[in-house]
Amino acid sequence: MSTIEFNEMLIENAEFLKPFAINLTRDNEAAKDLYQETLYKALANHEKYNVGTNIKAWLFTIMRNIFINNYRRKAKQNTIFDNTPNDFLLNNNQTMVANTAESGLNIKAVNKAIHELPQIFKTPFLLYFDGYKYHEIAEALNEPLGTIKSRIHFARKLLKEQISRY
Repeated sequence: MSTIEFNEMLIENAEFLKPFAINLTRDNEAAKDLYQETLYKALANHEKYNVGTNIKAWLFTIMRNIFINNYRRKAKQNTIFDNTPNDFLLNNNQTMVANTAESGLNIKAVNKAIHELPQIFKTPFLLYFDGYKYHEIAEALNEPLGTIKSRIHFARKLLKEQISRY
């Protein structure tokens, strides 16, 4: 495909990118920048376009990838690393005391609520609580995956109701 043909095809399909850019960025100025960068990348990499494939999908993919890369770059720039020594915490006089009696009561209430669950909900919930994945629980109990997810959901709901009473 010649450069002129590619440019014409690009111009015909470029207008579909503007609403997508606005949808991604939620900002008109950022959308204009994203749109412009997408067209630039498409022109710079026109030899990578496979003739006969959907150019709109190709352009949408370029735009989405640029947006994701920019987002990741901004997220890294906003990360603050604190390399200062925290020596002042070493000699800090600890005035807080943990209330183990209250936390012990809370744990007892949770355990009691779990063991009061109907068996049909308790078994999958305890397996899930022990770290098993949904599909592993479904295989172990010989039940469909959706049934297991539903039972665990209802167990959580019942536990929430039981514990909120305390």
